[in-house]
Amino acid sequence: MDVLVGYATAHGSTREIAAHLARQLGRAGLKAEARDLAAVDDADAYGAFVLGSAVHGQAWLEPAKAFLRANLDVLATRPVWIFSVGMPAALRGPWKRMGPQEEPLIVRALPGDLPYRGHRLFSGVVRPAQLPLAGRVVFRLMGGRFGDFRDWDAIDRWAAGIAGELTGD
Repeated sequence: MDVLVGYATAHGSTREIAAHLARQLGRAGLKAEARDLAAVDDADAYGAFVLGSAVHGQAWLEPAKAFLRANLDVLATRPVWIFSVGMPAALRGPWKRMGPQEEPLIVRALPGDLPYRGHRLFSGVVRPAQLPLAGRVVFRLMGGRFGDFRDWDAIDRWAAGIAGELTGD
């Protein structure tokens, strides 16, 4: 089965997670490829989808939402998993509680009535250069930390679960 691990990225972290997911699915015997969603012209060529986007303002990036809107008919008939990449692990103190509360908001903001088998909110990479000066100040005042917060073990476990569902293992 051909699996599209599609992504929309702002600074590359989501692309790297998608590539890792595709490699893990490949190791499980699936034919998986990671592709920028803006570059996918034939969604019907895939038998399953793992779709993700960076999160800005508690929503997926526009190229990812545009892919969903344009392909909802195909996605409705195939297995679909979705993931979001934000910064919940970069927050500390009282703001840390906001991370889990963001997940349902992200999903509700997706266009259409997308049937999906699972959603994960992963933390990505947050670098000072990704934010304007005012954004860096606010981020630090909120107790935010800069760094790479990707949990590769959690990503691997999720990929293994998807592979198990698709291969019947």
